[in-house]
Amino acid sequence: MSSETVEGVLAVLAPGQGAQKPGMLTPWLELPGAESFFRWAGAIADADLLTLGTTGDAEAIKDTAVTQPLVVAMSLFVARELGGLPGPVAHSPQTGRDVVITGHSVGELTAAALAGALSVEAAIALTAVRGRAMARACALTPTGMSAVLGGDPDELAAALEQHGLAAANLNGGGQTVVAGPLEGLAALKAAPPAGARVLPLSVAGAFHTSYMAPAREELEGLVGGLRPADPSRLLLSNADGAAVPSGAEVLSRLVSQVTSPVHFDACLTTLRELGVTAAIELPPAGALAGLAKREWKGADVEVLALSGPGDLDRARALIDAARGRPEPEHQPDWRVVVSPVRGTVSPADVAEGTRLPAGTPLGRIRSRRGEADVSAGYDGVLAEWLVQDGDLVDAGDPLARLYPEVSA
Repeated sequence: MSSETVEGVLAVLAPGQGAQKPGMLTPWLELPGAESFFRWAGAIADADLLTLGTTGDAEAIKDTAVTQPLVVAMSLFVARELGGLPGPVAHSPQTGRDVVITGHSVGELTAAALAGALSVEAAIALTAVRGRAMARACALTPTGMSAVLGGDPDELAAALEQHGLAAANLNGGGQTVVAGPLEGLAALKAAPPAGARVLPLSVAGAFHTSYMAPAREELEGLVGGLRPADPSRLLLSNADGAAVPSGAEVLSRLVSQVTSPVHFDACLTTLRELGVTAAIELPPAGALAGLAKREWKGADVEVLALSGPGDLDRARALIDAARGRPEPEHQPDWRVVVSPVRGTVSPADVAEGTRLPAGTPLGRIRSRRGEADVSAGYDGVLAEWLVQDGDLVDAGDPLARLYPEVSA
């Protein structure tokens, strides 16, 4: 790659529920550590994300309780593969505007992790709680959502009031997602406003409306246990497209958005005003990239939907350009060391932060069939132990995180 780059503003877009597709994880499993990551994320979410994302059919991946953590985990894994996105960065939102983060609906939890406000683990765990709570709220009343494309906004507003519906997602690009009782959605589809098309969506209920009030109450009772950091990247909110200044505000908005409309159109407007020069949509990609292209039609902005591993090199080049400098050869941010068998773990006496040559013993798993040793698979630094002596683990459970050693 040439050492000359053009500095710009890069938008990173994190998709929400509805972007999922059967088998969407399969092409990404060729990347080192992918299977371990999704087993680890599944353990946090209490769901078999690996199976769901590879062999789950359309009905299985519609289940709000498990689909939300699957979408967030997938986006975070691929962001990690891009290098340097998840977690805090050295600059502040006031001085570092090279990368701007925003997510759609549950994608805001992905965005919170990428901006450094939440850890990857906390984002996945909170998403799982959110998904289960919203699934329970969906079960109380038969509701749904439909996308409305085109039409006069005033006529649409009148039709929504007539049928007891609400505008749940104002997405930009001429698209509004409406939500409410199934009979109201059917009536709207049967007699849409002039020039509008109504497309039913494969979701379980009326998200971002008052029907989700029980889920919001459940989240309000749990988030007090989290200690978010202030965002260290510019993080835009679905509530109004504005930057979120503090970790406490991030959490507050993540809770309130469960019953509030998504104004992704406002986020796209803010990005245009910031002078965005490129945008990357994380997987499962396609929907937000399409909205951005329509909203920014005529602008000189490259929009990349990360559809498979073959798109990673171009995405890294866009990140390099936004930073105004070339990136060193990509190395993963960290890898998870997993247990090879089910049993009781005895970690080695190695302190976090220790540099480890490849092959360094990291512990032993004792099972009924015998003992299995665990060691570092490459040169690296022990970032964090994820288990304690005597813990019971299953095969594939995470034991520790290692940062690979990056050569100068």
